[in-house]
Amino acid sequence: MAKARLACLLTLLSTHCYFSVLSVVLRTNNESPWTDEFDKIELSCLIESISTSNPRIEWKKITNGGPSYVYFDKKISGDLENRAVIREPATLLITNATRSDTAKYRCEVTAADDQKSFDEIVIDLVVRVKPVVPKCSVPKSVPFGKPAELSCLEEEGFPKSQYQWFKNREEIPEDPKTSLKFFNSSYILNAETGTMKFIAVRKEDAGEYFCRAKNDAGYSECLPQMMEVYDVDLLGILLGVLVVVIVLLCITVGICCAYKRGYFSSQKQAGNNYKVPAKGDGVDYVRTEDEGDFRHKSSFVI
Repeated sequence: MAKARLACLLTLLSTHCYFSVLSVVLRTNNESPWTDEFDKIELSCLIESISTSNPRIEWKKITNGGPSYVYFDKKISGDLENRAVIREPATLLITNATRSDTAKYRCEVTAADDQKSFDEIVIDLVVRVKPVVPKCSVPKSVPFGKPAELSCLEEEGFPKSQYQWFKNREEIPEDPKTSLKFFNSSYILNAETGTMKFIAVRKEDAGEYFCRAKNDAGYSECLPQMMEVYDVDLLGILLGVLVVVIVLLCITVGICCAYKRGYFSSQKQAGNNYKVPAKGDGVDYVRTEDEGDFRHKSSFVI
């Protein structure tokens, strides 16, 4: 019985070895490699077993628009032309990675003489891009007790940037209650969007502010900008309003006096404006109801 089991096991092992030899099998050292922009990166595609002496090797780039060849008929093509080489037997080496290379890549090997003639592996490549100098907006002056907003944004970095704000070269914590220096400040800091909103600024909030955008590839900072906090001069505002009211009152009184003294009244013209023609010898003129219409009263005496 034991001999029969041993014989069966040996037969299974022999069969497995036979089919393994007659099957193309691939593996990779890294299914999710990453690199920084402009550096090189290797997409490993290793052939563990194969019987065919000259297999067909292809690499395809898979994007939302579908797969496209980057290695076909023993030539680099498409996006990687002049920027990649094949390392025997099937590893793809990108010598100058760019942000557009971030995608999934599929290594396909076809072995016509093998029992299992086809195998493939998919590699997910990420090319990290350092953030550029962010655009920062800091109000130059804010009245005491009023709200204020600081903004910071950059859109080139990959993965997406996170943001930090600094005051007088010291990092501002997301929660002011975690720092003695910022404990009395009232603000909301969003590391995802880069905004920092003061609910009510204090004198102590005045200072030099700048923002840092960072990701796994590095960071960039904008130039420092000064924010001042000033007191609202309520007494000055009230005096200004009082002066304006007095001026308007004086103007109103002056206009009323001028009207009473008749400076703005128009002279009324009595009667109709017409000129009575001079009387001729022996002729009397009588004016009719229509202005300017005259008729003879008596005839000429010759």
